[in-house]
Amino acid sequence: MRYEHVCVEAVSCTLPPHVVTSDELEARLAPVYDRLGLPAGRLELMTGIQERRFFDPGTLPGSISAQTVNQMLDESGFDRKHIGGLIHGSVCRDQLEPATASGVHHATQLPQNSLVLDVSNACLGLLNGMVFLANMIEMGQIRAGIVVGTEVGRDLVEGTIDDLLEDSTLTRKSIKNHFASLTIGSGSAAILLCDRKLSKTGHRLLGGSFQTDTSSHELCAGGVEAQKHGDHRPRMQTDSESLLVAGVNLAIPTWEVTKTTLGWKNEDVNHVFTHQVGKAHRKLLLDKLGLDPALDYPTVERLGNTGAAALPMAWALGIQDQILQDDAKIALLGIGSGLNSLMLGVQW
Repeated sequence: MRYEHVCVEAVSCTLPPHVVTSDELEARLAPVYDRLGLPAGRLELMTGIQERRFFDPGTLPGSISAQTVNQMLDESGFDRKHIGGLIHGSVCRDQLEPATASGVHHATQLPQNSLVLDVSNACLGLLNGMVFLANMIEMGQIRAGIVVGTEVGRDLVEGTIDDLLEDSTLTRKSIKNHFASLTIGSGSAAILLCDRKLSKTGHRLLGGSFQTDTSSHELCAGGVEAQKHGDHRPRMQTDSESLLVAGVNLAIPTWEVTKTTLGWKNEDVNHVFTHQVGKAHRKLLLDKLGLDPALDYPTVERLGNTGAAALPMAWALGIQDQILQDDAKIALLGIGSGLNSLMLGVQW
């Protein structure tokens, strides 16, 4: 993928108000830890995650996504009349039908002549949405578009804790597939793309590449099983160790193709933003790609794993912290269960 006419006009995020530490979660799990002989502090030690954030109970993703979009448009001053596409790309949605993007479109008063839809692809939904909008801008079908998503992880984390407390058959081995669920946090992010002729920033989306390894699609699976669990909260089973290795192994060829496509070398890259999973994932990923960890902007320690919103949230916070210099080359390194990898290059 190569783009000549697409700019990243704005990136924004919304942080939830409620902070929940890993120590607090483990305190709730004390009966399980005591029975299995697990040491307190294990969750932070394994993942590096000190805390994550949650929205109020019952918060719908679309309501926060609308706030994020309105905030981004107000701060950027971009004229809504130019928006020709709105994609909602998070794992979490308001309902199966209609698209969550429909409610977000209504709440943000975007033009009637807009393409409005949801995109679901695990932790890559927002990056996939960027590609779809960029393609439409490049072909002249629309002049600008927004991809937004909000992950609400409270129900997954609390449902997992309840299950662990009630499961008398749990062992030190079987509990491993539940630990990834305890790393989940909440958050929202939005990205505004537009044609170069409309852009005031000149931040160019250059292109990128994608790869897939669907032989690993069962390593992480989540959904709602009301009959099994007795409620409609989502649950997730994750083989974290296998997923880590398979994901990084897929990222290696994706990065090589991306560099070839963009004409980059590792030493050309000034900043990277990665999917925020945990400290072990980040270390292994950057090591295998040959990238200096100092180029990364980690947020997982304080926000947890926020799914499809994780990478763009880190990007938005990095912009807020003014870490990006003019003409910086930025690599967006996306990996999502399935397995899929999508990497994009931006000239800031």
